[in-house]
Amino acid sequence: MAAPANNFALLLDLAREGSSEKRRELLRQITDVFLAAPEQRNENESVLFDEIVGAVAADLETQVRVELARKVAESNAPLSRTARRLAMDTIEVARPVIERSHALSETDILDVIQQKSQDHMLAVTKRPDIGEKVSSALVAKGEDRVVASLLENRTARMNRETYQAVATRAETSPVLHAPFVRNQHVPLDLLNNVYLHVEGGLRREIMRKFHGVSPAELEAALETSRNHLSSAYGALPDDYQLARDHVDALDKRGSLKPPVLVQLLRENRRTAFYIAFAKLVDVDFDLARRLVEGKDIDALAMLCRGAGFDRGLFVTISLLVVDEGGGLSKTDEYGKLYEQVPVAAAQRALRFWKVRAKGPGAAQAA
Repeated sequence: MAAPANNFALLLDLAREGSSEKRRELLRQITDVFLAAPEQRNENESVLFDEIVGAVAADLETQVRVELARKVAESNAPLSRTARRLAMDTIEVARPVIERSHALSETDILDVIQQKSQDHMLAVTKRPDIGEKVSSALVAKGEDRVVASLLENRTARMNRETYQAVATRAETSPVLHAPFVRNQHVPLDLLNNVYLHVEGGLRREIMRKFHGVSPAELEAALETSRNHLSSAYGALPDDYQLARDHVDALDKRGSLKPPVLVQLLRENRRTAFYIAFAKLVDVDFDLARRLVEGKDIDALAMLCRGAGFDRGLFVTISLLVVDEGGGLSKTDEYGKLYEQVPVAAAQRALRFWKVRAKGPGAAQAA
């Protein structure tokens, strides 16, 4: 019983000591003894250590608290009070405890998110035990760099609502693009939602994910797709009705086939082209207009490939849409781009866009 008695005496000395220098030495001594073999401490001794060390540490200089925090972060000792105090300290002190300490409860972590800085939240994203509540809180309060780090944590658990919130933010935040696309747990329909907002390399990664998904996974994702593609343009063009009548007439005559798109572009009937293109690939008018006016050749390649257009027609449409010359070099470039789009993946992605264009309930009809 000599060792426990000595430890108890050291704790009492630590609590009574007024000198900062002596207190630091006592703290190092008792901490090294206690954390070396926490399983050998009895419950009373553990509780007393937690109370006294947690209280004393707040009065010590930063470097001493940093040293203590590193030791607590690596220990399995039941130091809930000490760990919490350190987690609420300056980020230099708090970081190792927030990132690694098992003594912090979920409530402690949520309090850190609500009360402390973005750097504290960034430290939370490094933890190996992040649950859905913590993820939700991080996305609600964290800056994009925090959310990006959370997405890169392979063990973090996130529910659909949280992924939906991140998908919405990713539409306008390039910082989130790569982490969101590369996260292995993002629902397929939400992954498809950001397709139009990311650069070419990430679009190809999305296509590869669609290419590898099973029919059952695709159907399950389609059934949960509740998103609608909102118009970025507001009112319809002034010539919309006239253009619609022209396209309807073509359809009635049996002339509404992919090659007519080239004719409409060459006649500068842009609105009629949008309507005809949207009808032929079976997507929303606003989406077709958005892609063409944005000269989004990657996305047009996916739509044309998914709808079964031949390579030559796609290349001609692309040259007319971009209207920047380029001759044979552009022809070859667009042709290669078209061939690189996997047909099955394009068809699966296109099904999501049809669901978004048609609204709830369209998944069953897609």
